[in-house]
Amino acid sequence: MNGSVVLVTGAGSGIGRAAAELFAGRGACVVAAGRSGSAAETADAGGRAIAVQADVSVESDVERMVAAAVSTYGTLDAAFNNAGIAPPVGPFEQLSTASWELSSSVNLRGVWLCMKQELAVMVRQGHGAIVNTSSVAGLVGNAGGAAYSAVKHGVIGLTRSAAAEHGQHGIRVNAIAPGLTRTGMLRQLEELDESLDADVVASQTPLGRVATPQEIAEAAYWLASPRASFVTGHVLAVDGGETCV
Repeated sequence: MNGSVVLVTGAGSGIGRAAAELFAGRGACVVAAGRSGSAAETADAGGRAIAVQADVSVESDVERMVAAAVSTYGTLDAAFNNAGIAPPVGPFEQLSTASWELSSSVNLRGVWLCMKQELAVMVRQGHGAIVNTSSVAGLVGNAGGAAYSAVKHGVIGLTRSAAAEHGQHGIRVNAIAPGLTRTGMLRQLEELDESLDADVVASQTPLGRVATPQEIAEAAYWLASPRASFVTGHVLAVDGGETCV
């Protein structure tokens, strides 16, 4: 993807930062977007990159973010919509309306807002690739995490619908479904739920361990790249085999 222009949301940490650094390290022009200034640190890590501070749940921020990519580099070849927040944890009937709305505003509405702006650019130029971050929780039910499971299922629905609609425009739309990954979000979950030990849970999967952010980033890179030129509407589980047992 040398010379391609790639937008990465949630680029300040975790999977997003690993992906932004991977794209930049392989020659892409990266727009590293995040809610805090940490995205700027990612942009400074090397390669051709700019940072944009943006909250994906705010439509005007998303419009400005995509406009910054186009005004800086003249095009938008690929986007990795990865921004997300930790899910509320607890019994279904105790889930608050505020927690539900917060989770869906970032983890689902945010993906939709990003896709809406990205697709408008890509349709005009006649090409593009989008990768969205879902989760293994978007492939199966998630006891104690109803809101997160629901919105991540929703991301898959958005992905497949956009793929069906925009293949005629030369645009591919896919998703990744990561399993447990060693990120700040995972640490938050372990703090929220004292009974959760990610290493113990991961030991029950075929590969027996937690993923690194770089491993997830590699999957997103492949789907965004021309190497996946005949892949669209697909959800790639990157979960160490969790969903096959």
